[in-house]
Amino acid sequence: MIAKEHIMATAAAVSVGVGIGVVVGWLIRGRFRSFALVSRKAAINREIDLNDNSPSPKDDGEYKMVIVVRTDLKMGRGKAAAQCAHGALGAAEKCLVTDKDTLYAWKACGQPKVVVKTDTEQSLIELAKAASASGLICTIIRDAGRTQIASGSKTVLAVGPGPAQLIDKVTGHLKLY
Repeated sequence: MIAKEHIMATAAAVSVGVGIGVVVGWLIRGRFRSFALVSRKAAINREIDLNDNSPSPKDDGEYKMVIVVRTDLKMGRGKAAAQCAHGALGAAEKCLVTDKDTLYAWKACGQPKVVVKTDTEQSLIELAKAASASGLICTIIRDAGRTQIASGSKTVLAVGPGPAQLIDKVTGHLKLY
């Protein structure tokens, strides 16, 4: 009976996480659609302009976001999914303000996201420092403390959106959540 309850709880948490991801993606897509069209036109113009002496892209054209979840907090799956959604949205909003071209490139790649884990607050902070030093967008999410976690706890770190190769240098050693 316990196994059945565990399966049901896991299925419910996955459903919540997928639902949150769909809603966040829908909101971002609707909000930034006109910007994406302008960005695609600019990208086409850059490819056509052979006299352009601007530096070549610092990546291979692949973009992603990595969300790092702290496992030592023992968050339930639904709580972790909600925190990941906060991280993804916060990082995308930050990217909109600081680096629109990267945001549009990430969107054009299908907004790939990978969720990995770490086991201490200190390692989360060190990852954030490494990401920031590499010039990557990063956002640490602190919980409001209304449910399972103490107020102010650092629950997740979102790294990116950014060039996949650069993000992998910071987070590539972490295991999937």
